[in-house]
Amino acid sequence: MAENSRYNPAEIERYWYEKWMEAGCFQAKNYSGIPYVIVIPPPNITGFLHIGHALNNTIQDILIRWKRMSGFNALWVPGTDHAGIATQNVVEKELMKKGLTRKDLGREEFLKEVWKWREKYGNCIIEQLKRLGVSCDWTRLCFTMDKNFSRAVQTVFVSLYKKGLIYRGKRIINWCPRCATALSDEEVEYDSYDGNLYYLKYPVEGGKFIVVATTRPETMLGDTAVAVHPSDERYKDLIGKKVRLPFVNRLIPVIPDYQVDMEFGTGAVKVTPSHDPADYAIASRHNLEFITVMDETGRMNENAAIFEGLDRFDCRAKIIEELGKQGLVEKIEPYSYRIGHCYRCNTIIEPTISTQWFVKMKQLAQPAINVVKQGQLRFYPERWTKVYLQWLDNIQDWCISRQIWWGHRIPAWYCSNKSCPPIICLDAPQQCPQCGCKNLIQDEDVLDTWFSSWLWPFAVFGWPEKTKDLEFFYPTSTLVTAQEILFFWVARMVMAGFEFTGKKPFESVYIHGTVRDEKGRKMSKSLGNAIDPLEIIDHSGADALRFSLISLTAFGQDVFLPDSFYHKGRNFVNKIWNSFRYIEILLEKNDCSYVKIERIELEPDNLHLAERWILTLLNKKIIHITECLNNFRFNEAADSIYEFFWHQYCDWYIELSKMYPAKDPYLVSSVIFVLNYVMLKTLKLLHPFIPFVTEELYSRMKRFTDVKDAFVATSDWPSPSDTFEFGDSLKLMNRIKEIVVEIRDLKTFFKIPVTKNLRATYQGISLLDADEYRRMVEFLSGIKFQKTDQIIKTHSKDEIVRSIEDGFFSIKLDGIVDIEVEVKRLLNEKQKVLKAYQETEKKLTNSAFLNNAPSIVIERTKQLRNELESELVKIEKDIELLTGEKS
Repeated sequence: MAENSRYNPAEIERYWYEKWMEAGCFQAKNYSGIPYVIVIPPPNITGFLHIGHALNNTIQDILIRWKRMSGFNALWVPGTDHAGIATQNVVEKELMKKGLTRKDLGREEFLKEVWKWREKYGNCIIEQLKRLGVSCDWTRLCFTMDKNFSRAVQTVFVSLYKKGLIYRGKRIINWCPRCATALSDEEVEYDSYDGNLYYLKYPVEGGKFIVVATTRPETMLGDTAVAVHPSDERYKDLIGKKVRLPFVNRLIPVIPDYQVDMEFGTGAVKVTPSHDPADYAIASRHNLEFITVMDETGRMNENAAIFEGLDRFDCRAKIIEELGKQGLVEKIEPYSYRIGHCYRCNTIIEPTISTQWFVKMKQLAQPAINVVKQGQLRFYPERWTKVYLQWLDNIQDWCISRQIWWGHRIPAWYCSNKSCPPIICLDAPQQCPQCGCKNLIQDEDVLDTWFSSWLWPFAVFGWPEKTKDLEFFYPTSTLVTAQEILFFWVARMVMAGFEFTGKKPFESVYIHGTVRDEKGRKMSKSLGNAIDPLEIIDHSGADALRFSLISLTAFGQDVFLPDSFYHKGRNFVNKIWNSFRYIEILLEKNDCSYVKIERIELEPDNLHLAERWILTLLNKKIIHITECLNNFRFNEAADSIYEFFWHQYCDWYIELSKMYPAKDPYLVSSVIFVLNYVMLKTLKLLHPFIPFVTEELYSRMKRFTDVKDAFVATSDWPSPSDTFEFGDSLKLMNRIKEIVVEIRDLKTFFKIPVTKNLRATYQGISLLDADEYRRMVEFLSGIKFQKTDQIIKTHSKDEIVRSIEDGFFSIKLDGIVDIEVEVKRLLNEKQKVLKAYQETEKKLTNSAFLNNAPSIVIERTKQLRNELESELVKIEKDIELLTGEKS
């Protein structure tokens, strides 16, 4: 692209993504080599790129780019999920703006509207992922409602039904009144709720009352018993008696059941089998009646007597009011408890009895348990193994039917002859196989979205057909996902993999943390703390966002982001750009039009220490970064290369390259080679993290070096070089840096410009006896050294002495600073601060102060104590710097 001395992320990112796509850089290489495969966790078609997506997909892109460069036949399969409930909700809201409901349109016309919406908006997130720089094979884009995918879903349903693992039954389920559909247990999210515990008096036949405690008085209208613990002495005489239920005048029994907690409330509980899972279990044991008192919208139905038509929460208030009038409310206490919400719309769910389709999960779970226990499928971090196994060990049947229209319709048909069983088949039957009747109606429900998603790792390759893709690319290699969908998706995919292919779906699972703000809160629009990744990309580029996110992502831990978190990546990208510009300018000044770095013609034995050091350090970084990526330690890899490039290559090696005058023979023959060699290897190490700027600089490097690959994206991952391994160089360079840092600290303390040259003498420091090493120290520190035989041990008024391992050096301050005066000033300052610190500490050990002072005053005092302590440490360090002794 056009030459530009300043980094322009928008222009560069757009240009290179188009080039990668045109060249097919992201496409797998047919069926050759060793495959490395990732399938994307398919985002919902309703989704827009949020910061969690950015983190998840950056991690996947790092892995796939690294493996592609490492010689694997790397494939990253993209796709989107139809997101049944979420998508239907969005389209219904659009219809509401026109004054319409889905029922006004009817099923067929409504589904046409959904498909139109999908065509218009369904791939928004795909385009946004491209802006992030993800290197998916877009020729393989999948959708969970594609024709082939739908066939896979139907095949699975029919297969499980024939095995007796899918059944239709009437059970208590989670119901969302807003979405008007059943939800699986995993689709219910629980939050703490500050409500009330109501103590209600139920009249016992023959006199007396029994008091029950409940958080949900509105469900009392569906009570069919009162339960007590068999061992509870308080109620022994009441077991078997009848209680008259207020409002509906129904007689219900007092029954004994070991499930009752004697410590909860009064120890007597109302039993509402149709609206509580625990009560459902009690009723099943005691053959109680099931009475439903709410409709599908959460309003009270005909069984609710005078409360029919009321919203469930309005009914709660009204019932308490009416019971109060009758003297049947003993007391009301504040009470905190957990309450379930729909994971899509956040509506409080309602347990209810309903006829639904279920999958028996126990049998399916066993192979998924075994593969992890045998160590053949591993979780990173390993702690998720226990969580995964605990859930599978206690797995319940999965409610898979949903009362919505958008999704995979259940392949079940019912004959008008009610005595015939459901007809389960792939294609619509022409007649009932049992009675021959042609009057057949398909089940109205659709399947849970996760019922299609659990097939994702093999359905994307054409299953149930035996395709070449399936044979070569399945099982996949790594799954990268969030902890929130470990049960929704990950565990179910493992079950499906074994059940339908006989193989595990992936080798390893990396579970990253949740993105939170710096206060630890989850990112959300409602809290006003959401960070829009697209705004960051617009402002500072995708590379800045990617690198910053990864550098803050500790192994499997939650990510805490301040608003300015992306500054680190932005500054780093600019540093890389400017460092490269330095090399370009250096080449121009030295008339170097071509540098051979792929075909090395350099004689290693002739290299100076600086070159030996940076090349050896590069070797070690290549090994370390590769190890980090192998173990999913992405932030450690990012921090390692950041530290190497900025604080070693730029701060030290590039600075040392400035020692040489233009066209110096060693500069031209060796330093320029090493500058370019290290830059090339670093660009390759950085490419998986920041692909755009590295591709741009790699392309520029091709103009004046012999790099051979068309793209850094398709070049080879660096490997350590035996040629450039100099064992002694690291120790020697560290000694040089130690001396330089000591001198720079002194200059900073005395506010002496680093560039100002000073004189110094040294004694016994053998490193400075070597001309090469001494020149390096002198250049980097701005000090001219002269060896002396005189004993250097103490400071004088105009010079400062430092000991370094095997000797001393003394810097002449030439009247710039009077050390004795400066030390005296610091000692006086120390006494003042120490006195204030001691007074503050005395306050904080005084019980009268701690017991009587306002908490805000105590906190301010503690803060002052900490500030004074920090100030003391700083003063003591400054005194030590001047005197060489601890104060």
